Amino acid sequence: MRRLGLLTLIGLAAAHPPVVRGQTPWQPSAGHTQIPIWPGAAPAGQPSKGREVSGRVVDANGKPKLVGGKPWIYVDRVSRPTMTVYTPAGRNTGAAVIVFPGGGYNVLAIDLEGTEVCDWLTASGITCVLLKYRVPCAKTGMYLDCRMALVDAQRTLGLVRFRAAEWHIDPHKIGVLGFSAGGHMVAALSTHFEKRLYSPVDAADSESCRPDFAIALYPGHLAVAENGFVLNPDIHVTPQTPPTFLLQAEDDPVDPVANSRAYHAALEKAGVPVEMHLYPSGGHAFGLRRTNVPITNWPALVEKWLEGVGITRPTDRSVGRLAEGNL
Repeated sequence: MRRLGLLTLIGLAAAHPPVVRGQTPWQPSAGHTQIPIWPGAAPAGQPSKGREVSGRVVDANGKPKLVGGKPWIYVDRVSRPTMTVYTPAGRNTGAAVIVFPGGGYNVLAIDLEGTEVCDWLTASGITCVLLKYRVPCAKTGMYLDCRMALVDAQRTLGLVRFRAAEWHIDPHKIGVLGFSAGGHMVAALSTHFEKRLYSPVDAADSESCRPDFAIALYPGHLAVAENGFVLNPDIHVTPQTPPTFLLQAEDDPVDPVANSRAYHAALEKAGVPVEMHLYPSGGHAFGLRRTNVPITNWPALVEKWLEGVGITRPTDRSVGRLAEGNL
């Protein structure tokens, strides 16, 4: 059995209110609006009943749990999934990244692995789309897959591609980035894009939901010890799987580093461009918060990788010229 780690505690917190605080739905910062991703009721099931709540994660004594010396915010009971678009304030490369916060498919680490990521991406000239997907999820199978979260991810990528011109995005430069369970979503969407897991609801669902690139950080649900750390059989890697960046700590107490290794091996075997960085220490759920642990310098590695695979370099397409400040 896996050792209890931060995200396991998050799951316990969701079931035991004294461990966490918060009674109001999450709202983005001023100037940003949540956009419902479904015109009506979301398909593929609903999370547990109750109103959406958010708040700071605290310990049994009511003291905030800190990551990188700062508290962080969770969101629970999401039944109305939304996306929030953060646009670059200056230079626009035309690239966009849809961000999947982690939380074990129980809650969402909405700032630590969400809004703080958008701050970094927009400062780098990349549009950030933060997906608040449905949790908690009725997870299935040995690998604890979450079908309704994948459905939300498929829908969101199609929507972003459908509205690319409106948001000054190059439709050929839309990728995904996720942490922990969100890292599993990255792999799931990267290998489940040919057929949607729901009936189309409008024109956005006619757009491709294949990411152009993928970034998975300390991913889980890809391999488990009980099955010899083989790749999750639901993750069908093919040569069409997008170029991928992987990062994980070898001392991760929540999701073993074998998750990244198994996925990396499958990508290499299929001939998919992949870059993986493993560090001896760093643990789990550190987000973008810098500490004295070298793994927390990972954003610079991602920036170099994005340039190397051609995502943040200008192109000769009209939207690609956004990198030169034409809009």
